[in-house]
Amino acid sequence: MSELTFEQMLEESLKTIHAGEVVEGTVIDVKPEEIILNIGYKSDGILTRSEYTNEPNVDLTTVAKAGDTMEVKVLKVNDGEGQVLLTYKRLAADRGNKRIEEAFNNKEVLTAKVAQVLDGGLSVVVEEVRIFIPASLVSDVYERDLSKYAGQEIQFVISEYNPKRRRYIGDRKQLIVAEKAELQKKLFESISEGDVVEGTVKNVTDFGAFIDLGGADGLLHISEMSWGRVENPKKVFKVGEKLKVLIKEISGNKIALSLKFADANPWKDAEEKYAAGNIVTGKVARMTDFGAFIELEPGVDALLHVSQISKEHIEKPADVLKVGEEITAKVVDFNNEDKKISLSIKAMHTQEPKEEVTEDADVVPVDIEAVIADGQKDEN
Repeated sequence: MSELTFEQMLEESLKTIHAGEVVEGTVIDVKPEEIILNIGYKSDGILTRSEYTNEPNVDLTTVAKAGDTMEVKVLKVNDGEGQVLLTYKRLAADRGNKRIEEAFNNKEVLTAKVAQVLDGGLSVVVEEVRIFIPASLVSDVYERDLSKYAGQEIQFVISEYNPKRRRYIGDRKQLIVAEKAELQKKLFESISEGDVVEGTVKNVTDFGAFIDLGGADGLLHISEMSWGRVENPKKVFKVGEKLKVLIKEISGNKIALSLKFADANPWKDAEEKYAAGNIVTGKVARMTDFGAFIELEPGVDALLHVSQISKEHIEKPADVLKVGEEITAKVVDFNNEDKKISLSIKAMHTQEPKEEVTEDADVVPVDIEAVIADGQKDEN
């Protein structure tokens, strides 16, 4: 038996590798765009940035250092220059496929950072497997601009798993719907009509504001925003503002809200303040052909009929009054039940007739001259 040369013994001591084989290597050197590994073969293995990760512009010196060990997969035993081409991301993807399959079968909730915002949805990466979340499955409401999700960690489930076509679809919407349903259930179990709760202004419209109560939205109608008059809700409330609101009515899954708290009701002591005969001051709030409505205080309006504005004949209130003008008038009628007050300026300038002095009916008239004559006769 002939003796082997040193080169032959060294070559025999090195293992044989094949494309597709998973091997363990030790990092010899790291450059920004490639990692060089000793894989126990006659040639070193080269792991390029594009075969390490799908993430662009990663500096490999930040993820590996000399002496680290890592498992890789052989792509080519000889790249034409005697080097072994390796891949890490494809090995991770193979293992990731199994991970995704398990998550799909178990309906597991996954968490991943949004890698890309695309025209039709979001792309996330789980163990080097790219998963697409269509825009329709990102939220329970339509979102035109998905850019706010860039770089965010989001939760989702796998709704479609097709490794042959490399089709992996994620669904975030069903998690949001399920969470909201649970929050809504808890909310309705904890609230009752008459409760005062805190909410956040979610949306403001011309007719009211929608308040997020933490599980369901309640409607704060424009007529319930104040005891006074609100012309434009958008000038009063801002999205994101915190409010304490009164639950006025619960009907099914609909909640009607109010800011008309009983202790602030301006009518509670109105009967005394605006009793008939009292002189009051208010501002002209609005006018019609038959009269002007005077705001005595927020939530309390009174009618000044056109016939009660002046002693002189007036065709319509706008001929002598202006909106916002302050006027003083007398209360001529107060109806607490119907919440109606009638005013009159004319009554303030009408003098009450003086009382006539009348003789007492029990006093007998006396003839003074006769009394004097009788006195003279007695003296004689």
